Amino acid sequence: MASTAPVLGTTDTVDLDDTAFGAEFKEALVHASVRAELAARRQGTHATKTRGKVRGGGAKPWRQKGTGRARAGSIRAPHWTGGGIVFGPSPRSYTIKVNRKERRAALRSALSVHAARNTIAVFDPSDLVKEPKAKVAAGLLADWGQRLPILIVLTEEQARAALAFRNLERVSVLPAQDIGVTDLIGSAAVLASQEALDTLTARVTSKEAAA
Repeated sequence: MASTAPVLGTTDTVDLDDTAFGAEFKEALVHASVRAELAARRQGTHATKTRGKVRGGGAKPWRQKGTGRARAGSIRAPHWTGGGIVFGPSPRSYTIKVNRKERRAALRSALSVHAARNTIAVFDPSDLVKEPKAKVAAGLLADWGQRLPILIVLTEEQARAALAFRNLERVSVLPAQDIGVTDLIGSAAVLASQEALDTLTARVTSKEAAA
């Protein structure tokens, strides 16, 4: 049986593509995709200096014998204040490889979870595109009655409507082309325009689409 999603503000519903919103949940693929997306957000530019890179310390601080103190070869040894760091972080890539087919399957899994839980709905953002009002946006979400956090999905042409949602607590807005598995899994509910829903469907059903 095909899933449906309500159209907020009306008594209508829209049919959801069974391929995109009726898929079996693939936990392993969803986990791998979330790891890859979170890892991709890390810059990997953190670094520390070893004793060979710290400035100074070229001369032996005191002679080897006769002072009564422990022998020392450099003031930049790791156990000295201001010395080098042992086994510190160095620049690296955190990239985790997940192929395109697996990413699409993970997106289908995430969308299907929302469809099964009835936590996905459609709305018409045309009024908010013309005049973005936080009060109208808040009222729309309040009437829907879903738990937070809520993800709003729009197309690039509808980006102006995002201004109405930007100050609402625990409400995020993203373009349909940039939605990831992490965004879907991390949201209690998803509200999308019809055009954005069509874009999401195309991303996870088209073989040529780069999910």
